[in-house]
Amino acid sequence: MNLTVVGIAMGAFVAFMSFQFGAWGFLGALFFMAIGALLGRAAEGKLDLRSVFDALTGRRSSS
Repeated sequence: MNLTVVGIAMGAFVAFMSFQFGAWGFLGALFFMAIGALLGRAAEGKLDLRSVFDALTGRRSSS
């Protein structure tokens, strides 16, 4: 699946959540999609969750 098809599918899902559940459904869908993306990247080994947590708590800089 190329990225265009993935983008279309994500847009359709977010539009469905927006129409079906209103603004809170839209925001909830975006929130859970972001969590899923972070966990997916961590599972692939492309993201170190410990360094992200340290950056969010101010123990390290993000740069």
